[in-house]
Amino acid sequence: MNINIRDARPDDLDFIVASNARMALETEGQVLDEALLRPGVAAVLADPAKGRYFVAELLEQGAPCPVGQMMLTYDWSDWRNGVFWWIQSVYVVADSRAAGVFGQLYRHVDAAARADAGVCGLRLYVDHGNSRAQAIYAHLGMHSCDYAMMESVFRGPANPSHG
Repeated sequence: MNINIRDARPDDLDFIVASNARMALETEGQVLDEALLRPGVAAVLADPAKGRYFVAELLEQGAPCPVGQMMLTYDWSDWRNGVFWWIQSVYVVADSRAAGVFGQLYRHVDAAARADAGVCGLRLYVDHGNSRAQAIYAHLGMHSCDYAMMESVFRGPANPSHG
């Protein structure tokens, strides 16, 4: 499979919105409100300070076809005097899973992070029950950390397992 990883562009909005909606439904059983999701994705595409999307494109069918995505957001670490890049909104279309698309997205981001002296590491969160994703992340060199994630949600869906 010939895959190209590139920065997302404004014309990727529909693909990213649809992918985020599918990811939320498949992984958490959540139906996202498109009235919140679409402008949320558009805000990242318009403002690099908010985050950055990458798109994986399949190049073997004539015109490039998007088959995966990943978003980065940023978290300053005073302890490390650097920025953690948080990997979020990962999605690979069903027909392209198990073809290494996520691995290529991850390696692209990992290489960019290591080349940037201001980046101190990569982080992501994964559902406790998603053992398949955890195994993939471990295979790519990530490890569990000593922190549990907690939240207080004011807008959009809250995780139903939180009551």
